[in-house]
Amino acid sequence: MKIALLSYSTKPRGGVVHTLALAEALAAAGENVTVWTLGRGGDTGFFRPVDPAVRLRIVPFPDGPDDETVGERVLRSIDALGAAFTPDAYDVVHAQDCISANAVGDCVRTVHHIDHFTTPELAACHEQAIVTPHAHVCVSQAVAGELADGWGIKAEVIPNGVAYERFATTTEASRRRWKDRLGRYVLTVGGIEPRKGSLDLLEAYAQLHEQNPDVSLVIAGGETLFDYRDYRQRWEARAAQLGIEPVVLGPVDEDELPTLVASADAFAFPSTKEGFGLAAMEALAAGTPLVVRDLPVLHEVFGGTARFAATPHAFATELTHALTDDDPDRRAAGRVLAAAHTWQAAAERHIAFYGTLI
Repeated sequence: MKIALLSYSTKPRGGVVHTLALAEALAAAGENVTVWTLGRGGDTGFFRPVDPAVRLRIVPFPDGPDDETVGERVLRSIDALGAAFTPDAYDVVHAQDCISANAVGDCVRTVHHIDHFTTPELAACHEQAIVTPHAHVCVSQAVAGELADGWGIKAEVIPNGVAYERFATTTEASRRRWKDRLGRYVLTVGGIEPRKGSLDLLEAYAQLHEQNPDVSLVIAGGETLFDYRDYRQRWEARAAQLGIEPVVLGPVDEDELPTLVASADAFAFPSTKEGFGLAAMEALAAGTPLVVRDLPVLHEVFGGTARFAATPHAFATELTHALTDDDPDRRAAGRVLAAAHTWQAAAERHIAFYGTLI
C-alpha cells in the first residue's frame, strides 16, 4: 500500500514521535510510506533522523506576523498543508492530529485524546477533525469510549509502541553525567502547559521539597504550537512564591533523553488529559519509578506498574514513596509492560485495519 501519514510539526511532541515511529515500522513491514508535515520556523527536517525507507514531505511554513493569533496560525497551517498535499497518490491517507485532518478532509484519523477548546477556530478544527474522517483509530479504549459516547463513532483501538531498547539499555557512564549535573531529581517531560498539569506538579514538589531538600524538579520538553505564555508566567510567579527553583531544560536532544529519564529518581506524569502516556511508558522502559494522574485511561494503560495521585498533596505523597521505596517487583513489571508495546505490533495492526478500508 501507498500510505501517507500526516502530522503538523517537526518538533518532538508525542503525536510527532508516534507518527515517525509508526511510519518506520510500517516501512520495515514492506509498506510504501510518506510522512507529510509542516516545516515551522524554517525547519527542513525532523527533530531526529528518520529511516531513509520513509519518504518525507516537509511543507515550508514561514512564521506569521507578530500579532498572529493561535486561531489564525491554525487556519494558516491547515491551508498550507492542504494546498501542498497530493491525496490521489496514496491508497491510505492517515492524519495524526486535528490540523492535518482538516487539511486533507476525508481520511483515517488517529484521535490521541479529546480536547476542549474555547478559541472558536480551534473548537471548529477539533470538531471537523472528528466528524469528517471516514475511519478512526484510538491509542486506548478510554479515548475510544469518549468518541463513542460523544459522537457515536466506533474507533479501532491500537495502542502505542515504545522504543523499549533505547530507554532500557542506557550506560552507567551516560547516566552519571546527568546525575553529576542534576543530583537527585524528579523528572517530567512535556513542558509547562495546562494539559500537563504543571501547576499541580509545582504545588506537589513544594511539599515534597520540605522533606527532601536535596531533590530537584526537572522539566524537559515543551515544543508546542500554542501560546502558553500567560500560564508559564503564572507558573513562574507561583514557584517564586513557594520559594522553589525547578530546573527547566526545555527540549532535550533525542540521544540524551533516554539517559535523562533513566537517571531520574522518579518520573511524574500529572497530565490532566492523555490518550496513552507515551513519555510515562518510556519511563517504565527505563526502570524509573512512575507516578501518574489518577485518570481512567492511565489505569487502563499502566495498571499496577504506576502509582496514582489525584491531588497535589497525593502527588507529593506518592512521589515521596517512589523516592524512598525500593520496589523491584513493580519496576520489573513496568519493564515487562513497556517491552510488550512494540511498534512492530502497532504497525501490523494498522496494516490489517487499512486492509479493511481499501
